[in-house]
Amino acid sequence: MVDTNATPNPAPKATAAKKAKEPALEDKPFGEFMVEYFLPALDSALKGSGLNDIQLQFVEQSLPLLGSDATDLCWQVIGAWQQGQRQFNLYFFDHSIGGQKAFSWSTPGNAPSTLESFMIDERKVTLDLMVLYTLQRLNGQKWLSGN
Repeated sequence: MVDTNATPNPAPKATAAKKAKEPALEDKPFGEFMVEYFLPALDSALKGSGLNDIQLQFVEQSLPLLGSDATDLCWQVIGAWQQGQRQFNLYFFDHSIGGQKAFSWSTPGNAPSTLESFMIDERKVTLDLMVLYTLQRLNGQKWLSGN
């Protein structure tokens, strides 16, 4: 016996082909992330904090500290302003944003400060957090406007 009150089975919906999800900015290759995303975001944030003559570089070189081995190279973001009167360095020892990082600052005629660990408590490193932590370190030196 056929049930005439039953509703017919709906036709199966065609599943839309999903687009491949773009990788997160932080998953991009280290050099690409630093040059195309971090440096412009940091530059914008520093200019928003009142530093109009900021110069940022991303270079691989030895640590600028006394006693460091000149053959040990690491990637660094170097920021300078006030005609080089103030400078900071972010060090990336593992050639990765998720690896070990350090921070130092200096004024003319002085060696950089002691290397300070940078972002050691963050489980996930993001572009926004990297910019925020950099601004916090500079603000701690009273180097940003409004201090």
